[in-house]
Amino acid sequence: MTTLQQLLGTELPLIQAPMAGIQVSAMAIAVSNAGGLGSLPCAMLGPEALRSELAAIRAGTDKPFNVNFFCHTPPVPSPEHEATWRAALAPYYAEYGIDAASIPTGPGRNPFSAEVADLLAEFKPPVVSFHFGLPSAELLARVRGWGAKVLASATTVEEALWLEAHGADAVIAQGLEAGGHRGHFLSHDLTRQLGTFALLPQLVRALKVPVIAAGGIADANGVAAAMALGAAGVQVGTAYMLTPEATTSAIHRVALKSEAARHTALTNLFTGRPARGIVNRVMRELGPIGAAAPEFPLATSGIAPLRAKAEAQGSGDFSPLWSGQNATGCREVPAAEVTRALARGFQASR
Repeated sequence: MTTLQQLLGTELPLIQAPMAGIQVSAMAIAVSNAGGLGSLPCAMLGPEALRSELAAIRAGTDKPFNVNFFCHTPPVPSPEHEATWRAALAPYYAEYGIDAASIPTGPGRNPFSAEVADLLAEFKPPVVSFHFGLPSAELLARVRGWGAKVLASATTVEEALWLEAHGADAVIAQGLEAGGHRGHFLSHDLTRQLGTFALLPQLVRALKVPVIAAGGIADANGVAAAMALGAAGVQVGTAYMLTPEATTSAIHRVALKSEAARHTALTNLFTGRPARGIVNRVMRELGPIGAAAPEFPLATSGIAPLRAKAEAQGSGDFSPLWSGQNATGCREVPAAEVTRALARGFQASR
């Protein structure tokens, strides 16, 4: 049976979770050079920024790395829904002196496309991962054309089976504990989402491809527990967020180091799609899941000026403070050291 290390070409069966807004190429380079699979989150990068980051990775490591993209279907903007959203935020606009009429609308995150595939073909990244399903068969064939391995996230057994049937080389079992956006794509019913250690063994039994555990894994003991339940490897994100290679903001770093990090929730207020973050003022006052928020990623533009104003005053009241449920592994040490500490869990599981 092919191991995850053989599939990915890495020393360790460890993937650094791609974290948009939290890291760029420096993190991916450090983790890949330490024996894991470093990842570059690409959904928020324009063509020139993506080209620059890929060039930096190629210059910084000769090890395998992963590039990650979203596969959502862009929604049709609804003026009525946008107006409802702006009305819900109106008291905050008034508090910060923001003219709602001056706020532009726009997506903020784009799905994987033929244009992106053209750019990637120049660099031929060895691993390409997807969130919210997979791209079209034609685009997936482009990715496979340069020999890339394909990973994708599943939050249910049904999603995992779909991914396996549609060409994923390995499936990431994203538990409810994981920080950031849910990878769900067959159903938006959050009651169907399972915790990592409930989801993982079910996927291991159901699939023929390797299963990678993600969510709540913050140290070597968590790694060993995942491997004991049949994981071929693990994906870890939150534990890397205080490293010097991370671009985590000062406000976000303070939150991760505080007792506030013990209370996270799934919220759609920042992008329109459920994502796990540290509970803050806007989540408490509007409720973490709000019907007024437009579909992903259209909610972003309405809340962005509030975030900017609050952060300028040193406040994270309107910021997406992404974090998994277990931030205990967050340490202010280099990413390579975090990688080596997690690697001890693989040794313990042998």
